[in-house]
Amino acid sequence: MNPYKEFHGPATIVAGFFALMASVLSLILICQHLRSYNNPAEQKWIVAVLLMVPIYAIESIISLSNPKTSLACDILRNCYEAYALYAFGSYLIACLGGEERVLELLEDKSTNVLNKPLLEGRDTEPESHPKSFRDFFLDPCALGEQLFSIIKFGLVQYMILKTVCAFLAFVLEIFGVYGDGQFKWHYGYPYITIVLNFSQMWALYCLVQFYNVTHERLKPIKPLAKFISFKAIVFATWWQGVGIALLCALGVLPKEGKVQTGLQDFLICIEMAIAAIAHMCVFSAKSYNFLPVSEYGKISTRTEKTLINLEKEGKGKGPTMIEKTETEIKAPGTSITESVQDIVVEGGQQVVEDVKLTINQAIEPVEKGVTKIQESFHQIAVGSDDKQESDLEIEEHVEDDQPGSKSTVASQKLSVTKSVDETS
Repeated sequence: MNPYKEFHGPATIVAGFFALMASVLSLILICQHLRSYNNPAEQKWIVAVLLMVPIYAIESIISLSNPKTSLACDILRNCYEAYALYAFGSYLIACLGGEERVLELLEDKSTNVLNKPLLEGRDTEPESHPKSFRDFFLDPCALGEQLFSIIKFGLVQYMILKTVCAFLAFVLEIFGVYGDGQFKWHYGYPYITIVLNFSQMWALYCLVQFYNVTHERLKPIKPLAKFISFKAIVFATWWQGVGIALLCALGVLPKEGKVQTGLQDFLICIEMAIAAIAHMCVFSAKSYNFLPVSEYGKISTRTEKTLINLEKEGKGKGPTMIEKTETEIKAPGTSITESVQDIVVEGGQQVVEDVKLTINQAIEPVEKGVTKIQESFHQIAVGSDDKQESDLEIEEHVEDDQPGSKSTVASQKLSVTKSVDETS
């Protein structure tokens, strides 16, 4: 009996249970954010990150139950993965106060780093430190505003490349030359895998560098737990798929395509249930249920009384009452329809603007290079014309008609600037 058919039914039931649990938990958390949509700048990106779990889970269970849809589901999953990575970076930027505030923060850090003396206690003025791309790896704080441009480019380029490669894989599959999971050089799969591998590693490294520079300012939101929970989904699922493909290529697992995609989908369903539980803790909506004091809302007062024993010099003084009173301003609920509309419209506009900016940044060096080449050819052509004009020689044929002698032809070389004297 075929092992795939033997295990496919039970595996689909188990995966379906975990996929359902992941989807329900994630949708509950998303609804909580939509009902307490009091900080749109942050929460629109949180919702985008949280949607990653149900999208992954639903697409994986569909692909597992119907292997014919595996490529289409994988393309949609990969496209949203790239957008979720961009959304997480945008969420961190929003938590810092927006792009303008981040630029000010990075520029202040750059000024402090560049003005720091090499030896403590010296009053000498610091030497100027030219900024270079090497600083992104060695001393990212020294780049200032340029660091933000590099990080933003790194996040958006992955979103663009992931989407382009996903549709390219679909086209190659139609022509039968994609070879999903096959590391053969006459297929497109290994080339696309290599490109996406470098693109994803660069995007994740940019995110790590941004976290390293701003983690002190992000402490109130506990960024490490959020960073790990999100990065684990992106990093694990990608390398998990590559690892399964390698095991199939080496013969450790059956080389049948259904086994490879089925195992990947089964593991993703289980992992999404774990991720949904983690998101309930790290992306909780409780912090958005209350408004600042300046905002309106329902004011509630909560009083807590605690009995403790105080001892002084070994003599007990009996129980002491400590009373703690907290005043909270309950935020009014928000409309889910309006919240979704803001996420789609405002978030979509920002994505389009960032994509345009990234494409312009990628094209700008090419345009400068083409312009420089054209200028070089123009200078060469102009220089060649000047040289030809200065060195141009005219052959003047003089015919001598002296009587009694044959006509002779004399050739003289005269410069253009030389005047010709006429003799009578």
